[in-house]
Formats: sequence, C-alpha cells, structure tokens
Amino acid sequence: MNAQPIDPPAPTTSLARLYAESGMAEVLAQLDAELVGLAPVKTRIGEIASLLIVEKARRNLGLTAGAPSLHMCFTGNPGTGKTTVALRMAEILHRLGYIRKNHLVSVTRDDLVGQYIGHTAPKTKDVLKRAMGGVLFIDEAYYLYRPENERDYGQEAIEILLQIMENQREDLVVILAGYRTRMDTFFQSNPGMASRIAHHIDFPDYGADELLAIAERMTARLDYRLDAGAREALREYIALRLARPHFANARSIRNALDRARLRQAGRLFQAALAAGVDAELSAEQLTTIDAADIRASRLFNERPAEAESAH
Repeated sequence: MNAQPIDPPAPTTSLARLYAESGMAEVLAQLDAELVGLAPVKTRIGEIASLLIVEKARRNLGLTAGAPSLHMCFTGNPGTGKTTVALRMAEILHRLGYIRKNHLVSVTRDDLVGQYIGHTAPKTKDVLKRAMGGVLFIDEAYYLYRPENERDYGQEAIEILLQIMENQREDLVVILAGYRTRMDTFFQSNPGMASRIAHHIDFPDYGADELLAIAERMTARLDYRLDAGAREALREYIALRLARPHFANARSIRNALDRARLRQAGRLFQAALAAGVDAELSAEQLTTIDAADIRASRLFNERPAEAESAH
C-alpha cells in the first residue's frame, strides 16, 4: 500500500512580529507624546499603519498586493499638529518599506508656482526631485488653484503633480494640507486630484484643557515652569483668546508663552539692575513664569472688539 504524499505546511507570517520588527510602537508612542489629544487623528494613523503591515504580510506570502495608494489630505485649522503628524507618517512609511527615505519636504504655493511663462515647470520639478523617495507636504494646497486669475500658473503645477502622483506613487507620497472647507472646494474644482487622495484626516481644534496641557509641555521642553498663579492666569487667557477670531491653537499658545518669557526676562533684568551686581539668581527664579508675566497681556484689559490680535 503506497503512502499518500503529505502536503507541505502552508506558509505563514506573524503580524505581531512584523509590528515589533518595524518599530511602529515606538513611532506611535512618540506621536502620542508629542501631541496632546487628537484621539481621532491618532486612531486613523494607527489604522493606516495596520493596513500597511497587513499589506506587507500579504507580500511576504506571495499574495497579490498592489501598492496601496498612500497620498493623503490633512484638514484643520492652524496649530493642530498637521506638520508633526506628517513627519511621523514619513517615519512610519519608511520603517515599513513604502518609501526609500525617512524625510519630508514641506512646501507652499510659492515653492511650486512661477511668476512668468516657463518658470513653474522647473520649480515644481525641482521640488519633486528633492522630495522623491519620501513625503512631499504641501501646506495650504488650495492656493495652487486660482481660477479668478487667467494668467495664474498654478494649474500647470497641479498637472505636473498629478502625473507624478499617478506614475511614481511607489516612490513619492504627497500630503495636501489646509482648511477643510477650502480643501473641499479645491477637490471639487480638481477631480483628478481628489481621485488620487486615498486618506482624508481631519484635525479637530483643541479644547481649553488640552491647550493648557500643551502650554505646560512647551514650557517644560524649554526648562521653564508655570507657577500656580501663572497656570490659573493662563487658563483665563486661553478662555479669553478662544473667544477671539484668528486663533491658531498650539501656535497661538506658543506665541503667548514667548511673550510671557520676554516679560519674565524684563522683570528679572530690571530687578537685577536695582539689586546690584552682588544679587544672585537661582535656577528656580530663572525658570519660573509667574502670574504677572501672563496677566501683562493686553487681552485681559481689552474689550472683545479690540482684541483680534491681542498680545
């Protein structure tokens, strides 16, 4: 009686091993440490990372796996972390082997569009050459399209981008960024661009508590600290600033802290001059921002109509 041949075991792969080997946990932890809140954004980035790991596992087993479309659009107001997330996304894509280089080239319209005939193509192609193998991040991408100006050359840059995004999508990932409503209008006017964007991620504004936490992280990174009075004053400042127009989330908080540091420096310097050369300052004095440094902002004394750009 002849023995039946035994089929070799089917090949397998381990998603957990691929995840561990990629260092993805480290990148996602870094993203979580860098940015307060943004839970929906972090969840979506995790989902994209999971998709890429599964696609890598499929390739390992010889399964049909066309290169996934990775071009993205990040929408949200200024200061919501879009550039930081783009940097971490470049690292994720590089670790998983979807791009050759762990680098991000960040540009705006002025880097891509020329001012006269024959100027746009070389400018755009130079940017693409620098970004090739990595990620190209185009901030305020809707400014590329200006239909009200017949002599504008933005459409030429868009056409070059579209060609590269389609024909060299395995060697370049493009991330467009900007206000949501303006990006929606941009895509309606440029269906070819809209069809090439696989992932849309919306970045919500920060709440007051999140902004206070962001401020504390910013000061800690610079070896400063807010004392109890400064922390309460900053909480009041944030509430007032949120009620004003043109608020730029973390960017506005950073600007407010920069001004508080200027006031702290002036306060310490004037006190030192008054005390004389024998007066010594401790590290605590040099690192502490107090309530007066925050409350010196004119925002605390202005009426709402006067405070659009309060300092």
